[in-house]
Amino acid sequence: MVVRLIIGLLITVVVLGIAGRRAKYLYDLIKAGQPVDRFDHLGQRLFAQVKEVFGQRKLLKWSIPGAAHAFTFWGFVILATVYLEAYGVLFDHDFHIPLIGRWSVLGFAQDFIAVMVLVSLVAFAVIRMRNDPERQERKSRFYGSHTGGAWLILFMIFNVIWTMFLFRGAAAALGYFPYDSGAWVSLGVGELLGGMNHTALEWVESIGLLLHIGVMLSFTIIILNSKHLHVFVAPINVSTKRLPDGLGPLLPMESGGKPIDFEDPGEDDVFGRGKIEDFTWKGMLDFATCTECGRCQSQCPAWNTGKPLSPKLVIMDLRDHLFAKAPYLIGGQEIPDDHSGIDVLALAEGDKDNHSVPESGFSRVPGSGVAQAVRPLVGSAEVGGVIDPDVLWSCTTCGACVDQCPVDIEHVDHIVDMRRYQVMIESEFPSELGTLFRNLENKGNPWGQNNSARMDWAKDLPFEVPVYDGTLEPDVEYLYWIGCAGSFDDQAKKTVRATAELLHIAGVKFVVLGNEESCTGDPARRAGNEFLFQMMAQQTAEMLNTVFEGREPEKRKIITTCPHCMNTLAREYPQLEGMIPTFEGTNGHWEVMHHTQVLNRLIRDKKLTPVKPPEGGAPVTYHDPCYLGRHNKVYEAPRELVGATGMELTEMPRHADRSLCCGAGGARMWMEENIGKRINLERVDEALDTNAKEVVTGCPFCRVMITDGLVQRQSEDKGTDVQVRDVSQMLLESVKRGQPTT
Repeated sequence: MVVRLIIGLLITVVVLGIAGRRAKYLYDLIKAGQPVDRFDHLGQRLFAQVKEVFGQRKLLKWSIPGAAHAFTFWGFVILATVYLEAYGVLFDHDFHIPLIGRWSVLGFAQDFIAVMVLVSLVAFAVIRMRNDPERQERKSRFYGSHTGGAWLILFMIFNVIWTMFLFRGAAAALGYFPYDSGAWVSLGVGELLGGMNHTALEWVESIGLLLHIGVMLSFTIIILNSKHLHVFVAPINVSTKRLPDGLGPLLPMESGGKPIDFEDPGEDDVFGRGKIEDFTWKGMLDFATCTECGRCQSQCPAWNTGKPLSPKLVIMDLRDHLFAKAPYLIGGQEIPDDHSGIDVLALAEGDKDNHSVPESGFSRVPGSGVAQAVRPLVGSAEVGGVIDPDVLWSCTTCGACVDQCPVDIEHVDHIVDMRRYQVMIESEFPSELGTLFRNLENKGNPWGQNNSARMDWAKDLPFEVPVYDGTLEPDVEYLYWIGCAGSFDDQAKKTVRATAELLHIAGVKFVVLGNEESCTGDPARRAGNEFLFQMMAQQTAEMLNTVFEGREPEKRKIITTCPHCMNTLAREYPQLEGMIPTFEGTNGHWEVMHHTQVLNRLIRDKKLTPVKPPEGGAPVTYHDPCYLGRHNKVYEAPRELVGATGMELTEMPRHADRSLCCGAGGARMWMEENIGKRINLERVDEALDTNAKEVVTGCPFCRVMITDGLVQRQSEDKGTDVQVRDVSQMLLESVKRGQPTT
């Protein structure tokens, strides 16, 4: 009894000392990041902890692995009581937890969850074997992950369970077990061991007890030094995530925890992320929290079409670089001034088991040491950059990675922050973006068209479209924001025309800005040009302030057919209040709605009456725009409109929050797609597989991309009878079907 007490306490003290030192190191490293406030709205953050951590909400989106992880998580929680009992037994054979320690329900819960953990281990093993990256390569979500470490963790969890049953079974056979019933497995093991003599049972119980404690202590050290660090830091990362739910706006540029004043920036202000130490402590916490589960990778449109970008590998690369640079960030060491003799790419050659991403020019470069630490944050194979430019510029900012990440890592924010540095400091970006920036700056729109053509979409409409003339009449309900696509793209013009007709039919009073409208700045911001974005935002805000001057906040309503405009006006401009004088006191009071939301409301109010086709509706499939769906959580309104028209909705396998991006987001609309399969073709192929006769969407950029992809497939004699339309066009046809012909 005394010997095992000494051994148990000794190994505990030693391991806790080692673990404490590692925890202090991790704390200091993460704290070294730039400041950022993530401690507001404590109630929402507490609720997020309940939903995401204890409720396992995101994990349970994937039923089998989600259930297995949920059982394993709750195994850690419930089996903590077993470890409390184990340490008590070190001191007293008859120890039990006060008040509840002999309750059969607790004994049953302990044994039941332990059995379910074993079942979950089998499920995890099957999942990993079926998704073996050595066999499936890029199709596996574990491609690039540390698979050896994952198997070690499964083995350690198995050791926790069998040692638990061994010592509890021996205790039951000895008559020391606190539960007379309920703990069915432990009592069963006790019956199996009942034939042993008393001395042998005491040895088995002591060995089982020390093994059980030792496994837990070893497990702790492994966790603190591996990707499974998320066991400890994921709850913190979830609690400090972005609020509210929905990726929506990009974060404003800050330096030292304060917004950057572009009119008078500080001498020490850092624009974007040019070095690993430029990331915030939340970014560094993200890197340390990554579980390498690959859910983000499996949903990424770039990765799924053969491009080098994997959100998971980006975070892993940044994590490796951060840990390699730790001695120079918090250890007081100085990086050598002369890097010329250091071969950073030799690191990749030393890891033969590493999964390469050849499309980016070189393998993922793991490892530590000075060679890892001196790598530039962004750079091609020639300079051994941590993040290859092809990786950085492949992102569509669709948000699928963030939406699927079970530990709330903010991949898109980190990618855009690195873009910001490349654009504004290094002037290193795809050549096509130079044209985009010039068009936005000189013409006020990405197409580079003259603003005098902004009202061409309204020609030949059967009514006159009211244009704002300096006075907003009291009976005008909405400002109709046409957007650059609606003004200059031929396909998007059909959408804004259809929406205008529907508003007119419903008797809704609206005005448009006409030639006074300008780009919101969305493509500039996604491309990393924050300065240009703020310049355009200020111009637009001045116009909107003029339009809505004197009007009550609840009557400042804007409709737009473009989810990108909607997201920027409604969720990004409010960030600028307090940063740009133009926004003071007015922004945040504009109610911005997507046209599908407004049209759906008009149908409910009986102001629009769609009529189903007499022969029955043809099958259609709906493509969810990323900036309407994942970014702003608008999924049902467009689908309800499709249903109202009488058409049969056939969903693609990837839809709603798992919808595949069209490929236009993140300013990719203006860049060539030269690596792998075109994303829009991948999406069109999914749509054609549904056998739908029509693809409908609610975004002008999605419509352009899907139309272009369909045209290419039709040139290959596929989908020749399929068309692409906006939901508003389908609704207009249905409404007109019920109107008398003249």
